[in-house]
Amino acid sequence: MLKLDQEVDGVKFDESKLKALQAFYGDKGVPYFSLVHKGVKFNENVGVLQVGNLTIEVLPKADKSENKKQWHEMLIGMLKAVGIFDIQAPSSSNLKLKTNSILDLYFALFLQEIEYLLHRGLVKRYRKTESNSTALKGSIQFAQHIQKNLVHQERFYVRHTTYDVQHQLHQILYKTLVLINRINTNPELQSKIGSLLLNFPEQLELKVTEAIFEKITYNRKTEGYRKAVDIAKLLLLNYHPDVSKGANYVLALMFDMNLLWERFVYVSLRKGLRVNKPDFTIASQTSKYFWQPEKGFRSKIIPDIVLNKDIPGCVVLDTKWKNLNGYNPSPDDLRQLYVYHEYYKAVKVALVYPGSTQNQTKGRYLHLDTGDKTEKECSVISLSVKENIVDWQSSIYSELANWITNT
Repeated sequence: MLKLDQEVDGVKFDESKLKALQAFYGDKGVPYFSLVHKGVKFNENVGVLQVGNLTIEVLPKADKSENKKQWHEMLIGMLKAVGIFDIQAPSSSNLKLKTNSILDLYFALFLQEIEYLLHRGLVKRYRKTESNSTALKGSIQFAQHIQKNLVHQERFYVRHTTYDVQHQLHQILYKTLVLINRINTNPELQSKIGSLLLNFPEQLELKVTEAIFEKITYNRKTEGYRKAVDIAKLLLLNYHPDVSKGANYVLALMFDMNLLWERFVYVSLRKGLRVNKPDFTIASQTSKYFWQPEKGFRSKIIPDIVLNKDIPGCVVLDTKWKNLNGYNPSPDDLRQLYVYHEYYKAVKVALVYPGSTQNQTKGRYLHLDTGDKTEKECSVISLSVKENIVDWQSSIYSELANWITNT
């Protein structure tokens, strides 16, 4: 929770910044936070919110630890492990970033990619252009020629083809460079931003929408642009300028922690299985239809992780980012796993949580009529957080592999 007049890294969360977040929240709301009296309360999303010169880092937390540095590193490690955040070590070490915030690292990676593209040489493309020229090239546009050159017979208004670096990919990257130059608060990055702006060819203004990024295709020459364009998309589409033309814009780079935890467990388990148990198959978000209305679309069930899904007797895991603190899972979560037992004919199902200690608890579903225990078993697995991301991934695999192989 963040309250009015509270300080974050020496910057006060004042009324103008609160109003900027309230305007960003709007009538429909946003999933990142909810509004409270004179403040905001953050939901199950992690990442970074920048409001003007105030950077708010929202970190995950699965234990009672108040070690912000550890959870900051864990979040970056999780984002990197699942492929959302592909940052290379030289970026942060060469720039010697002081705050080392997630936003700074995104900026640093983008700048590194632009530097690489400039060093390699920017890709040129053909484009149609119109101009009033003293040389006759291309085709004359008679209507505009007569209108503009009635008293300048030495000129020709023509449409012709130009082969240069003025095209959509560069317009996106240039727009992102300009944005970073405007919103960056880290002095360690400023000189590199200025240098790249001087060396990058100025581009025509481009109105950026999600549809533009969906239409981009890469070829052999432009494949090297992919990472820079992906970061540009993230920054440009999540930037919300201050409509009152003030300095309190909002940039939100936030991630659903439940989805991040699910993906992190999946990649950790897959990584270990490839090395130690290559005969196992693993799949995420495998869906099955389970209800058909008289009219309309069928409904699906989608477990998070299924092992050996094409073999009778598969294993189903469902991840939840919450600390049970010794309590039982919610009835809704247990009912969900019962459905997976039925529809996937699973021999084992489990709910997987983060926690302060490593723990496994088994329980059986009860018979509807007699109340006796059935053969259907649901485990509750708590995976303790380790000191670093590599150890945590190794521990996740070891604990889950041990549970899978033990009957």
